[in-house]
Amino acid sequence: MYFRATKGEKVFDVFNTLFMLLISASMLYPILFVVSHSLMTDTERALHPFTIIPTELNFSGYEFILAKGSLLLSSFQITFFRLSVGTLLSLIVECMFAYAISKRVYPLAVPLTMMIAFTMWFQGGLIPSFLVMKSLGFLDSIWVFVIPKLMNVWYILLLRNFFAQIPAEIEESAKIDGSNEMGILWRIILPLSTPVLATIALFHVVYHWNEWFMGIIYISDQTLQPAMVILRQILSQANAANMYAEDMGGSFVPPTSMIQMATIVVVSFPIIAAYPFFQKYFTKGLMVGAVKG
Repeated sequence: MYFRATKGEKVFDVFNTLFMLLISASMLYPILFVVSHSLMTDTERALHPFTIIPTELNFSGYEFILAKGSLLLSSFQITFFRLSVGTLLSLIVECMFAYAISKRVYPLAVPLTMMIAFTMWFQGGLIPSFLVMKSLGFLDSIWVFVIPKLMNVWYILLLRNFFAQIPAEIEESAKIDGSNEMGILWRIILPLSTPVLATIALFHVVYHWNEWFMGIIYISDQTLQPAMVILRQILSQANAANMYAEDMGGSFVPPTSMIQMATIVVVSFPIIAAYPFFQKYFTKGLMVGAVKG
């Protein structure tokens, strides 16, 4: 049956479309602005400060920050290490812990859940944390990015809720076939938990990619700094380009503004490019894992 839209509905559709286009433009313009200005010369930026279409492409900023011996390139190695190793280890530890506390027959399930939930509201603070990292030998160590953040309480509770929804009959059948708890977890539970695992993996990836505070507090060696720390230093210091000119290779130093814009694009592009591949798991993983407490 065909329903003809009323005049009010047509007006609403027009304003709704215009409003959504305005919102989309407000989100896309800053991205296009940064990308275009990373490719513009100083003269063009001065003459056309708000344009997003450069008339002449200048890649000197990218050539500078990605040159051989670049400090930014070495920081990417640190970032990719903490991202890959940290995400993998966190998923392994969180899955094992969540699987244990998801079992109602496990006598320590409730005490362990209360113990980790307590840390969501009460923490030791910066000074005690620094002293602990120092006593463990994590200062100026790449493992300071991985070990202290190995477990996230919210992700553990999310996994626990998801695991608790899996029918117990599946596990009982596996036990009849001779499988132990570890075999059930790795061969049955985890393959059934792809949506929530992908969601949590992306959360870890985004955290390790964007986190910069630990690099400033616990790392004094520039060669161990992650990419976000280098980006922050370049953006916060007007002479940052000259500071890293020797490390970033080449005697020619492009304008600081060009280097800043190019660094933002290079640091942001990988995570923006990877996000669409995980987005489809977001709604399914979060909603399924939050249905049952």
